[in-house]
Amino acid sequence: MTDGSGRVYTNRKENKKMILAVDIGNTNIVIGCMEQEKIYFVERTSTNISKTELEYVVEFKTLLELYRIDMAEITGCIMASVVPPVTNIVKASIEKLLRITPLLVGPGVKTGLNILMDNPAQVGSDLIVNAVAGLQYYGAPIILIDMGTATTISVVDDKKNYIGGMILPGVKVSLDSLVNRTSQLPKISLEAPKRVIGKNTIDCMKSGIVMGQAACLDGMIERILEELGYEAAVVATGGLAGSIVPYCKRKIVHDNELTLKGLGLIYWKNAE
Repeated sequence: MTDGSGRVYTNRKENKKMILAVDIGNTNIVIGCMEQEKIYFVERTSTNISKTELEYVVEFKTLLELYRIDMAEITGCIMASVVPPVTNIVKASIEKLLRITPLLVGPGVKTGLNILMDNPAQVGSDLIVNAVAGLQYYGAPIILIDMGTATTISVVDDKKNYIGGMILPGVKVSLDSLVNRTSQLPKISLEAPKRVIGKNTIDCMKSGIVMGQAACLDGMIERILEELGYEAAVVATGGLAGSIVPYCKRKIVHDNELTLKGLGLIYWKNAE
């Protein structure tokens, strides 16, 4: 059934275990509503440290109303966050709106992931969530790329162990740094040029940022595979993945819902 705008709405009268999933990143908060493996929507809103609890309440309420989700249908909530100053504000706003205390991904929460790091507690909750979803939906070994404020790459080996990864400057961080530290380069939109070899300043910048980032991912994947000694699936997610992944030479699956899928899996694992 549609509302005339193209959105599809599903009859949810029989659903008993709908949950709200929230991933708080440095730039965006990803919000989704799901029932088991069925995702009803995925949206992004800006992460803002100055927003009050009430402002987040209004934002969440508006989003649920937009997709015609009855708040009484939501029986649980799970959150992951890499922005501590915002975590408690969002948590309190959800408690006020839904009368539900969110499950926060962190120490003590069951993930089923074996983390082989010097200090497993330091691994970002978003990386853990992505790895859980990657293993479930794509198997091991797998390379997971999350393109947000930073570009993170995580590696799960053929024995399903999370063995590490790398952190790179994000696409927009690199672009903003380039523009802000040069006097004659203009601000540009994040889109690919028609040709790799630019014929003007703007196209040269577009090529450098889009094609350069794509080449960086290709190169990092090649080095990871060389170190692993075997092939692995590659999956990318994050708000900026759609702008870069299509220009990579390596086969990379773009899964915009990967993080929410992981949050759902962790929620049900702990609910059981």
